[in-house]
Amino acid sequence: MTTRWLTPQEQRAWRAYMGATLLLEDALDRQLQQEAGMAHMYYSILANLSEAPERRLRMTDLAERLKITRSRLTYAVTRLEKDGLVRREECHWDKRGSVAALTDEGMATVERVAPGHVETVRAALFDHLTPHQVKQLEEIFTGIAQALQGDDEGGAVADVPWRRRSSPCS
Repeated sequence: MTTRWLTPQEQRAWRAYMGATLLLEDALDRQLQQEAGMAHMYYSILANLSEAPERRLRMTDLAERLKITRSRLTYAVTRLEKDGLVRREECHWDKRGSVAALTDEGMATVERVAPGHVETVRAALFDHLTPHQVKQLEEIFTGIAQALQGDDEGGAVADVPWRRRSSPCS
């Protein structure tokens, strides 16, 4: 098989993407560490739970939303449980699974930290884009995510993180 090397323009685009992604993640982590003493991943868990019905999500559904492995989510939820921000509950409709529930303290943390987080996202990303570029960014990354996730209905299913087996209780 012949290697399909990146063109010079593709190489520049790839490096620009990687550089911007790393810088953005660093900016978000720094802001969240300063304001809440937590990494962006932990805040993302709290934020997703805060938007869920009854502030609860099955662990496998939460892993899918976050695009992470169930074992990584289990580790993070265990840490957030120790801090009193999340509680794990039995899944009543699937005895093999468990549910992550946002506590009142966790919700208060989200409400306290969200304004600074949103301002950081806006200043680091959206303030540098036109409305047309924001639309393009959404279209580009939605298309890439759909291609990488595969097809659940009859087609090939991609080896995505949240589908990997890691623990029978996730």
